[in-house]
Amino acid sequence: MADLLSDEEIEAQLPDEWERDGDEIVRTYEFDAYLDGVGFAAGAGGVAQDAFHHPEMTIGWREVEVRLTTHDEGGITDKDVELAERFDDLR
Repeated sequence: MADLLSDEEIEAQLPDEWERDGDEIVRTYEFDAYLDGVGFAAGAGGVAQDAFHHPEMTIGWREVEVRLTTHDEGGITDKDVELAERFDDLR
């Protein structure tokens, strides 16, 4: 189990280009083409499966929105921040 992060910890640890939206952290990745976003989502899905921590992902035209929260804990934990950083590394 992971402990919920405090507001101060979230602010300090939130990766660049990620925002807080209530009990989630959110980022929209932009791409030059639709299939680039689909490829990113597939790669992110593999990383998420390896971490056994599954985000909400919405694929749109030339963008993918990713939302992370730790459902079991009811909010944002280190698991979310760590996975966000791993997704950024895919970019």
